[in-house]
Amino acid sequence: MAAKPSDQQKKKRGPVGFVPTPEERRRVETLSGYGLPYEQIAILVRDGIDCDTLMKHFRTELVAGKAKANAKVGGTLFQKATGGDTAAMIWWSKTQLRWAETQKHEHSGPDGAPLFARIERVIVDDKPDE
Repeated sequence: MAAKPSDQQKKKRGPVGFVPTPEERRRVETLSGYGLPYEQIAILVRDGIDCDTLMKHFRTELVAGKAKANAKVGGTLFQKATGGDTAAMIWWSKTQLRWAETQKHEHSGPDGAPLFARIERVIVDDKPDE
């Protein structure tokens, strides 16, 4: 009688592994570009796969999908900004040029005196004459 293979031998030989189809690769790349979390993408592959399987077999598509989407949106934003779209120009200047709108808030009284001193003076000045 032949000995049963050990668990270690089974792992080496294993069942037929997961092999992604070209269509699955395109779909994962697209879904990654849309910004879906990896857990949700894994659910949409076949009847659902483990996130570890997704990362192992679709790492390139997950990274490329996000990069391609960002490049497309960035290109469109750039075209709009350089074409004179004011909102796009403002967005670009704030995110790419680090420009910011600033407001100055002064918390002092006349001539730089503290506000509290001004309040005290008003209270004192409001006393009826004796």
